[in-house]
Amino acid sequence: MSPPAPPYAIDVQKLNKRFGDKHVVRDLSLQVARGEIFGFLGPNGSGKTTSIRLMCGLLTPDSGTGTCLGYDIVRESAQIKRNVGYMTQRFSYWDDLTIRENLDFVARIYQMPARRETVDRSLESLGLQSRADQLTGALSGGWKQRLALAACMLHEPQLLLLDEPTAGVDPGARRNFWETLHQLAARGISVLVSTHYMDEAERCHKLAYMACGRLLAQGTAKQIIDSQNLATWSLHGEHLSQLSDRLRGVPGVDQVAVFGSALHVSGSDHAALEAAIGQATAGTGLRIERIERIETGLEDVFIYLVDRSSDNDGAPS
Repeated sequence: MSPPAPPYAIDVQKLNKRFGDKHVVRDLSLQVARGEIFGFLGPNGSGKTTSIRLMCGLLTPDSGTGTCLGYDIVRESAQIKRNVGYMTQRFSYWDDLTIRENLDFVARIYQMPARRETVDRSLESLGLQSRADQLTGALSGGWKQRLALAACMLHEPQLLLLDEPTAGVDPGARRNFWETLHQLAARGISVLVSTHYMDEAERCHKLAYMACGRLLAQGTAKQIIDSQNLATWSLHGEHLSQLSDRLRGVPGVDQVAVFGSALHVSGSDHAALEAAIGQATAGTGLRIERIERIETGLEDVFIYLVDRSSDNDGAPS
């Protein structure tokens, strides 16, 4: 009888990584459950990609410990790689081969038996049969994305590591891609995905937010929003840019951001925030049509975290 699978697909503690004088990942501790879609967010240069590579054994940490699929990330990295599918930011398959030829080539690299049957099964599971003989270079971004996912699923991995997989893909293709991820998660496959899109973040079971190499918040979307204790007001009217300038730096105002035709103003001191908004909008001559208290959204919180991390550490390295 085989031993039970560990409860976490990823379980790492205090990982650190430096490149020269840059401390790219600082004391990263993270757990990803089996069958969970875990979103990894943060600005460019925040250390997300390096963290993903550390957690799946592609990079060796300078310090820290952890397991991936029950294997030690330092001593057993070869076993991890056999059970993980890694989809990079950049499309890395061959434009002058067809979809089928690309998948067959990948299957040969993995030395998979019954390659034809494996490739056919992959084409069917991701809806690629109708384009199997089309040259990859002629595919749209959405179809290339689907090919890349099929390629990293060929060896039936238990964990998918997806590094900004939907960058440059149209909204319809992004929606279809995420429906596929949830189908995979329902089969018990764990997914760690980095993204810049808030609508994608809200589709994840749990999230982690990283800036300047540090993990600043993690949990469900609601837990992350609640943890920052921000009150948010929405101001509608004309001259929002002038109003934004008046509010920035005022005591009680932690963040000001334009959202379409509204200005979102947030702060952790709720009474001071309300007073600051009242003072900034009284007798200014600016036409304010409506002021209302709204629920703080995930994007409000992430903008707040970016601003606060930049204030504390300078620009992300």
